Amino acid sequence: MTTASPATRTQKGGARVRIQRFGAFLSGMVMPNIPAFIAWGLITALFIQTGWLPVPQLGGFGEAPDGTPYTGIVGPMITYLLPLLIAYTGGRMVYDVRGGVVGAAATMGVIAGSSAPMFLGALIVGPLAALIMKKIDKIWDGKIRAGFEMLVNNFSAGILAMLLALVAFFGLAPLLSAFSNALGGAVGWLTENGLLPLASIVIEPAKVLFLNNAINQGVLTPLGAAQSADTGKSILFLLEANPGPGLGLLLAFTVFGVGVSRATAPGAIIIQFLGGIHEIYFPYVLSKPILLLAVISGGATGVFTNVLFGSGLVSVASPGSIFAILAVTARDSYPGVILSVLLSAAVSFAVASVILRASRKRDLEAEAAGTNALADAAARMDDLKGKKSSVTAALRQESGANTATEVRIDNIVFACDAGMGSSAMGASVLRNKLKKAGVEGVTVVNKSIANLDGHEDLIITHKDLTDRARQKNDHATHVSVDNFMNSPKYDEVVDLVQSQKGE
Repeated sequence: MTTASPATRTQKGGARVRIQRFGAFLSGMVMPNIPAFIAWGLITALFIQTGWLPVPQLGGFGEAPDGTPYTGIVGPMITYLLPLLIAYTGGRMVYDVRGGVVGAAATMGVIAGSSAPMFLGALIVGPLAALIMKKIDKIWDGKIRAGFEMLVNNFSAGILAMLLALVAFFGLAPLLSAFSNALGGAVGWLTENGLLPLASIVIEPAKVLFLNNAINQGVLTPLGAAQSADTGKSILFLLEANPGPGLGLLLAFTVFGVGVSRATAPGAIIIQFLGGIHEIYFPYVLSKPILLLAVISGGATGVFTNVLFGSGLVSVASPGSIFAILAVTARDSYPGVILSVLLSAAVSFAVASVILRASRKRDLEAEAAGTNALADAAARMDDLKGKKSSVTAALRQESGANTATEVRIDNIVFACDAGMGSSAMGASVLRNKLKKAGVEGVTVVNKSIANLDGHEDLIITHKDLTDRARQKNDHATHVSVDNFMNSPKYDEVVDLVQSQKGE
């Protein structure tokens, strides 16, 4: 929470919030379809000609007894199914099912007009077609004579989908193909010249600032899928998903950290490395921004190792768990992938250890003074001492509608970018606290910020995402935290709910 007004905060972090919103939209298109990506990746790893269990009919190689080439399911899935799923999801986000159908149909034009998997086209055409449909429907909204609604609605959507598919086929497909080829060439040039590890300079800070979705879902996943379709694997799937840098950082806190950071780091390792929820280590970096050097160094080491070994994944690994990564590792890439994780963790641990040992005296003094080591040192707004404070006063440090109104708290929502990893963990922690306090009748759920619908009574977000949550629901009480797993704000929320329920 903060004493600054929402308007001031939004203006201050406007560019970051816009990038986060854009990344969240891309993530909202891709993340629900990750199971389909994993299914395709597993089928590819198993059944293609170089897979573990080659099957011509499934892998799409060889010929039938009558001489007809096998089509398989690997090619059709990545060429048609996955882009159409993304396009439908994006269209539905813009204009419900009607937008999803029009978006998918229009995207078929850009798919058919390109020789490469058109994920980039799906990300653009799907939501754009839905937006156009939405605008057109407004033209005759309420003007259709009774009995003709279905006729007008079906034919208007069908005609628009046809026209947009033609435009996508003849106009967008050549442009997007050229753009995709240019991006792929740039990645190839970086790889050939040993410069791809420099991508970690952008990717690792972007992860910590919740800006990674724009890079990962908008660039790395589409390019990686196209590369995997051509060569059977892609290093791009590992640029952001490698759990090694976070593992090394948390190990350093386990050995050389102090106070709360040291106590919580071992548990965070299990969640980050095994569960794949990388958000768990972000507060540790934010507590000392110089630790970005550790995760950047670790990330670059991992990328360099994979470049050296020519290793990669056959599909996107989400969440970035070591189990998920090993499940979709190309058959010939296990040595390189495993070594990249271990070396990136070792380098991240070494750099972070030097930083933590150098600042250990100051950290011990700060802990003795009652400062929570996981407070965001860059923001320096909240003084989280790990003990209860005046709940009402803390929760009312908002402006506008939240400053003077007493709100009955029945619906608590944890919100993050994807609505899965970090928010799910926070919701679980708070549910346990409410249960132990004997509080009943209060729902605690997790969802993505994009899916906030205005019915939430209290919304809990990482403080870097609170501005976006306010834009979705400005009348709810907003609680900002630095660490979803261990925040004293949860005790404040429990006290607030108990006091409002007369307990």
